[in-house]
Amino acid sequence: MRALSDLPHWLTHPLGGVRTLRGPVPWPAVLRGALGVGPAVAVGVATGNTPAGVTAGLGAMFAHINDRPATRRTRTVRIGLPALAGSLGLFIGASFATLGLGPWIALALATVGLVSGALSAVGPVCSNAGVQLMVLAVVGAGMPLPEPPPVRAGMLLVGAAWVIVMASLLPLVHRFRPAAAPGPDERGAVAAVYDALGDLMTVVGTEGAQAARRRLTSAYDTAYEALYAHRIPWQRPDEEERRLRDRLAVAGGLSEAVLTLLWENEPLPARVARTPAQLARSVRTGLPPGRLPAPVPGTAGSIAVHRAVLLAARVFDGEPAPPVGAVGPGHRQRLRRMTGPAGREYAARVALCVGVATVLARSLPGDHWYWLPATATFLVKPDMGPLVSRALSRAFGTAVGVAVFGVLATLLGPMTGLPGLWPVAVASVCAAAIPVSVRHFALQTAVLTPLLLSLVYLGGDTDPGYTRLRDTLLACVVVLAAGALPGLGGPRAQVSVRLSLAVRATRDHLDRVLTAEAPYAERLRLRREAYRALADARRAVEVASAEHPPFGRDLAAWAPVVSALEEIVDAATACGVRLDQGAPYPDAELAARLRAGLSDLADAVATRRPPTDLVLPAGAAVTDCATLADVTAGLRRARRLASR
Repeated sequence: MRALSDLPHWLTHPLGGVRTLRGPVPWPAVLRGALGVGPAVAVGVATGNTPAGVTAGLGAMFAHINDRPATRRTRTVRIGLPALAGSLGLFIGASFATLGLGPWIALALATVGLVSGALSAVGPVCSNAGVQLMVLAVVGAGMPLPEPPPVRAGMLLVGAAWVIVMASLLPLVHRFRPAAAPGPDERGAVAAVYDALGDLMTVVGTEGAQAARRRLTSAYDTAYEALYAHRIPWQRPDEEERRLRDRLAVAGGLSEAVLTLLWENEPLPARVARTPAQLARSVRTGLPPGRLPAPVPGTAGSIAVHRAVLLAARVFDGEPAPPVGAVGPGHRQRLRRMTGPAGREYAARVALCVGVATVLARSLPGDHWYWLPATATFLVKPDMGPLVSRALSRAFGTAVGVAVFGVLATLLGPMTGLPGLWPVAVASVCAAAIPVSVRHFALQTAVLTPLLLSLVYLGGDTDPGYTRLRDTLLACVVVLAAGALPGLGGPRAQVSVRLSLAVRATRDHLDRVLTAEAPYAERLRLRREAYRALADARRAVEVASAEHPPFGRDLAAWAPVVSALEEIVDAATACGVRLDQGAPYPDAELAARLRAGLSDLADAVATRRPPTDLVLPAGAAVTDCATLADVTAGLRRARRLASR
């Protein structure tokens, strides 16, 4: 054990993720998995349309992978958008196969990789869509099936639609109502925000305050995603959803007040710290919250908490709250992410890996060459963990999956007497295990490998399992080699893009705070965007710190920069509260210097260069708003760390 602990983090990272396997089993999702892939394939086999059943099974399998804990409204987009991209990819790949491109198929698939990589830079759902677009384009080009391309694309959508229908119908059964499901619904997500607020109120003035503030940010992200993100365009919020949005807006004002207390380092009485728990209980049950304790007005933070509690009492009594609106990138921001440095570099990496893997696969013996480039597409995806970690997990999981499939084929094949029965049974069992397997990349690979081998076996691919293990190992080599090349969207690019977005969001929030007569709702929205961007940057730095040398060691040094930016947002939030209560606005020249300093830092991080010299006043010289001394100190610290 001691020898294992002495190994570098980039080698032990896969083992560190084993603790994520703990937790309750999501039985509703397991039931959907059992009723998804297997029945879809069984219908095709029973009706004599096995290839169509295999394609529908693929659609259901990808839908189960994307069937994460979510609300009923957001689940449709989380599953449906990647399914649409996958059907387009399958259509494109199958069309390539009918054209007989020969060796030019590698260039054609690399072109699809450019689109897939750029699309993946937009966000998590688009990342899943980009992967399905690429993987299914490879499968369509390399897996010979008799159906024409439009029929294959349609059957893939049928499989995904079947999973969406089940996700909508099963909660109607009493045993599987959303309230009993492990995933958060809209009501539970908003209540979780108040729970996190209560935790933060309890630890104000202690060492655990910053960790509690980050948990509050995570709860906010989940709630805003449940109520605002991934919406079908024609959906309009009903009365219940509007009420929850009002209560989430109230939580925003209360959190701003608590963050001011955090800056003041002033703990609250225990009776006041229990107020968010009452509001959380009211959100969950629909009952009135009762009498809400509020602090005695004294400091700026306690005055803000007092006002926020009074507003909460009115809103929970039925009064509309000030609108805040959605938090997240708009259409223009999404387009900039696709065409910006992150999108371009990652697109080049995907195209290179897929192109090289396709050339390598087609040079090997055998007609079914799609496994190698499809595996490379999964491996190159950066949000699945550090590069070496996901390569080791993929290789180990594939080896286990191939061994399991080989044992099952040996035992079940002669026993069933029906060649199509045992692969359907294996696919059903593996699909049921998908909701648990997504907790670790190696386990997910070990579950998906026999499932995929069952499907391709029914599709006519009876190559020995060890050839799939060989292809997986070759894909690992291709992606690891590409990871060593500069300028192709590696870990440095991931960190610089996320951190640059966080600095710009911090600047926008500070700019709105220092703008006289700025709309209060706009300030709350920008504060939420700043904390959300900082949380994304912190996650990117944590993942990058486990990358292989020299990336991990160098990129771990950005963690203090994220902490400094969090301090700036905390101080700017307290500054806004103090300005609301009559504090004088700072000197215009000071405000301009702070904004210019953050803008230059964002540009420096994005272009990976040291920030330029900028004279900032000493903390003692900041007299207009006391919190700006902390903003200035945090900016000076962030610039000093970034210049190393």
